[in-house]
Amino acid sequence: MPGPSPDNPHPLPGFRQVCFIKNTVKNPAIIVGDYTYYDDPQNAEDFERNVLYLFDFIGDRLVIGKFCAIARGVRFIMNGANHKLSGISTYPFFIFGNGSESTAPKPGELPFKGNTTIGNDVWLGYEALIMPGVKIGNGAIVSARAVVTGDVPAYAVVGGNPARVLKMRFDDATIAALEEIAWWNWPTERISHALPFITGGDVDALRAHA
Repeated sequence: MPGPSPDNPHPLPGFRQVCFIKNTVKNPAIIVGDYTYYDDPQNAEDFERNVLYLFDFIGDRLVIGKFCAIARGVRFIMNGANHKLSGISTYPFFIFGNGSESTAPKPGELPFKGNTTIGNDVWLGYEALIMPGVKIGNGAIVSARAVVTGDVPAYAVVGGNPARVLKMRFDDATIAALEEIAWWNWPTERISHALPFITGGDVDALRAHA
């Protein structure tokens, strides 16, 4: 099979800071597609340390597609970070016990924004911060240290705090064609043969190759 095996945690011999993280993630609430890598010289295998406040009792998931590039220090804030907003204070008294347990939020009282979903072929830049329930479309780019608080369209480039769309990578017709082609779902051999078109930006040739 052409190219590196998606089942090899470290596809670059002697360069362990790049890791295909679907092979090292243990939490079943974190789902990662083939060939998505995390680049970090400080233990790239431990990607899960960047997924914060992911608690079983909340029930949300982090879903990351195929062929994503995740830079060092990217963080995902999950729904477990939320505090109850309807009271006078947002302080979580109940977690400290000693008689305050009765003030624990009831089901549905904590803000819940659903799963966090990262599409395919997404590039998340250095120390980007992704907030709960965000959906990032296929082919998007998130700039370094951006704080993503809302959904990101497919093939958008976003940056800033809060992140906003800086530009679209392609026109609407090209984006629609790429979404339909969905090359990331092709067999590895076909992707390998189509690499000149994928990396060269030849959408018509890529469509003909589909």
